[in-house]
Amino acid sequence: MRVLGVDPGLTRCGVGVVEGVAGRPLTMIGVGVVRTPSDADLGHRLVAVEQGIEQWLDEHRPEFVAVERVFSQHNVRTVMGTAQASAVAMLCAARRGIPVALHTPSEVKAAVTGSGRADKAQVGAMVTRLLRLSAPPKPADAADALALAICHIWRAPAQARLQQAVALHTSKGRTA
Repeated sequence: MRVLGVDPGLTRCGVGVVEGVAGRPLTMIGVGVVRTPSDADLGHRLVAVEQGIEQWLDEHRPEFVAVERVFSQHNVRTVMGTAQASAVAMLCAARRGIPVALHTPSEVKAAVTGSGRADKAQVGAMVTRLLRLSAPPKPADAADALALAICHIWRAPAQARLQQAVALHTSKGRTA
């Protein structure tokens, strides 16, 4: 399974591609950040994020895209930019028919570190260890994008089994 993780942001949108399956060593395929100038017009910034994500999709051909679920923050301006960048990532994937999964920050932290309250340094350290890297990816947005991809690879099989069980239960309820 090849997953593009996206840590959405308008100034720095982290992107990372991880390949592998649950229970086996994972491989980092690529990591980076799509940047936009903070003084640019919002529309131009969103186009730049779209172009950057499209390049990653073209180059790495992921089977899934995992995006950080936007959560409420005290700074409305920050959360709006994050939500807009998140929507761009989902749109780019949907346009290509690539399934999108949303994971909360605490889900990702728990999957990668064992604690939903881990800090950025802990996430970076575990991403480094899990992907057998020589150093944590910089900036933290890049490490977070890899963590999203890892989280999805590890959680997707269980989520798929759960969805199949619900669908089977629902279909049996209709035939009874």
